[in-house]
Amino acid sequence: MAMMYNAEALKALQGLSAHLFWDVDRSEVDMDKQAKFIIQRVLEYGLLDDWLIIKRYYGKAELVRISTSLRSLDDRALSFVATYAGVAKEKFRCYTIRQSIPRHWNS
Repeated sequence: MAMMYNAEALKALQGLSAHLFWDVDRSEVDMDKQAKFIIQRVLEYGLLDDWLIIKRYYGKAELVRISTSLRSLDDRALSFVATYAGVAKEKFRCYTIRQSIPRHWNS
């Protein structure tokens, strides 16, 4: 079943790289209801053009709000979005969760 989109959401979704949706049916993705999923995918696997699309679609405030609430984010993506947002890494949920999990091995 195809999702119903507004024109702006459809244009944004179609502009995102196909590799971001390797494990899901792109026609089932909703830009608004699945914003966390899309933002995390773009931060971790996206290209510069993908970043520009989500930045234009969601806006800085929403990108910062959602990315600070993500449970996981790789180190490179965390550094990038923290710098963009002007927010300390310690304010990100993924950083505090990672710090609270004890490591058994040095790696």
